[in-house]
Amino acid sequence: MKKLTLFLVVFGIAIAGYSQNFGVGIKAGLSSSKLDFKSTEFVPQDAQTGYHLGVFARVGGAGFFVQPELLFTQTSGLFSLDLQGNSGTEEYQADFNRIDVPVMVGVKFLKFLRIQAGPIASINIDSNLENSVGTVIDTDFKKATLGYQAGIGFDIGNLYIDAKYEGGLSNLTDNISTFTTDNRLNQWILSVGFKIF
Repeated sequence: MKKLTLFLVVFGIAIAGYSQNFGVGIKAGLSSSKLDFKSTEFVPQDAQTGYHLGVFARVGGAGFFVQPELLFTQTSGLFSLDLQGNSGTEEYQADFNRIDVPVMVGVKFLKFLRIQAGPIASINIDSNLENSVGTVIDTDFKKATLGYQAGIGFDIGNLYIDAKYEGGLSNLTDNISTFTTDNRLNQWILSVGFKIF
């Protein structure tokens, strides 16, 4: 009986500690496949760019946190593909619309600085390739893929700022459970979140 009581007390203290650091909010941001820190043109013209918006939750305690997110993500860009027979290249406009579910695990320092990393699951909802004359190319995109994100974050009151890098896991493994790892577009991500409660 004493062990059960002690367990319940410790469990209650842990839950109380985590609930004090629980939050839910909204977030939005921009992404780019290339950044040029040495040029006045910070995002090069040939970069693939996009945006995302959605919701997040954060739970943690003692400097450790877990932050799952649910985001609608749109990325687009211009790709050049070499044609067979040395006949030059052809340009394609690509548009990718997907649902992203990143789960960041991290450590918080100095009450405002975060270091974080974790997996990101992506579910394709509407993606296509279009050539220079407007013909949509029939392409069988993967339905669900898995990648990773890593970066830093800053907390200023209820305002959360995240700077992350996203990449694929295909060089490590072909699939994880039902998700295929892929050579997804590596990109830099900047987002701003606001804690509602």
